[in-house]
Amino acid sequence: MTIYIIDTSVFIEAARRYYAFDIEPTFWKRLQRYHLNGTIRSIDRVKDEINRGRDPLAFWMSKHFSFESTNDANVVSKYAMIMQWAANHPQYSPPAKFDFARADNADAWRVAYAMAKSCTVVTEEKSAPQARNVIKMPDVCNAHGVSYIDTFAMMRQLKIVL
Repeated sequence: MTIYIIDTSVFIEAARRYYAFDIEPTFWKRLQRYHLNGTIRSIDRVKDEINRGRDPLAFWMSKHFSFESTNDANVVSKYAMIMQWAANHPQYSPPAKFDFARADNADAWRVAYAMAKSCTVVTEEKSAPQARNVIKMPDVCNAHGVSYIDTFAMMRQLKIVL
């Protein structure tokens, strides 16, 4: 069984755009169903990012979604590996590395969790392998052998029909 680790961008894009709570509540019901059976997960650092919004999404998440802890030796070890990779990567500019390493940036933690727990990352970010000024999560996944997909691919794999 594939386990999906959801990026903040998936929740935010869905809530603010194509699956707004008042337009497509079925999406959120399906998300919750797969979350309850353990197929869909997210991490504590995503919760922190979402809670900064103090909006309907943050409220919904607090009522219907629990978050996995990144305080796990294997996850922390993978995170250190990712941060070392980013710090030593000659392609990325110092500001890109600084942004990637910020304490409030959950990107590296998501990939670390996926590595440690053999999950597939679900994100709306697009790969930018030539970028110098930003480190994109799909590129981190590619560098570390972690699979990633977008929301629609996840929905197709789970056979979610709205």
